[in-house]
Amino acid sequence: MSLLSVDELTVTFTGRGTRDVNAVSGVSFSVDEGQVVGLVGESGCGKSVTSLALMGLLPGRGVRVGGRALFRSKGADAEPVDLLSLGRSALRDLRGPQMAMIFQDPLSSLNPVVSIGVQVTEILTRHRGMRGKAARDEAAHLLERVGIPDPTRRLKEYPHQLSGGMRQRALIAMAVACAPRLLIADEPTTALDVTIQAQILELLKELVDDQGTALLMITHDLGVVAGLCDEVNVLYAGKVVEAAGRRPLFAAPAHPYAHGLLGSIPRLDAPRGEPLNPIRGSINDTIAWNDGCAFAPRCDFYTMECLQGPPDLAALPHGGDAHQVRCVNPVLNAVPDTQTEASA
Repeated sequence: MSLLSVDELTVTFTGRGTRDVNAVSGVSFSVDEGQVVGLVGESGCGKSVTSLALMGLLPGRGVRVGGRALFRSKGADAEPVDLLSLGRSALRDLRGPQMAMIFQDPLSSLNPVVSIGVQVTEILTRHRGMRGKAARDEAAHLLERVGIPDPTRRLKEYPHQLSGGMRQRALIAMAVACAPRLLIADEPTTALDVTIQAQILELLKELVDDQGTALLMITHDLGVVAGLCDEVNVLYAGKVVEAAGRRPLFAAPAHPYAHGLLGSIPRLDAPRGEPLNPIRGSINDTIAWNDGCAFAPRCDFYTMECLQGPPDLAALPHGGDAHQVRCVNPVLNAVPDTQTEASA
């Protein structure tokens, strides 16, 4: 059984006098130990809401969460627990030693009036029972492990005194302080320069390889997916529209949305002045899944069949269960992109 198995996860935001908003509409995927699984899509597709639901960090009011998220917290022989039905106290006990999350914006995720050392040692005290000098020494070791120079001095500094890359590394140090079995990274390289991005991704890859940690990578950057993920789930309007291994997805994306995401990436070998090929419209140009395919208004492969009810996530004839697509008119004749495949 997988370390984490998400089955038909739904998240609906409600409010008085307003219509309900279905942010996540039946998302299913699994993550095995030592595996890197990607959730990919534009902003507003439901990626971050999915991660917050799994961590139990959504607001207590105005939100309905459904489905199941089975997590094996104590080994292969233990009975899995449903993260979506656990109480807040039980979730607090899991967060840290069993599962942890790296948030998108480290400046807003870290407490601005508390030193880095206090924020890191707080985790060690809460979950590992370490105090005093032992906790401070371990905190310095964690900062050194994630590549922060002069860690003893940095423990005394505040988040605004660190660079963006150092703040992100400090968040990673806090996330891995208790060697969790599942690590969720929500856009961990956003707003970082290319060099720091590469260092952060290499650090995450080392953690997966050294500790066997399962990593759920949430990103809109297909370059990150190509360099890190084993399995990829492409989300659109709250649903998985394509699920495949990294190489099959990059070689021949079947859903028009995934095909468009890859086609909109600038090519280094393209002639000078060649225009980009973006997906037209925005995430707001959708229809309800109950009325058909939500991507239909933006799709270049649109047919009237796309409006005859919601399409199912089904296996491709040539890919088996390893390559699934939610589309009645998949891009089966797309020419494999050999350059992108080679980079993956």
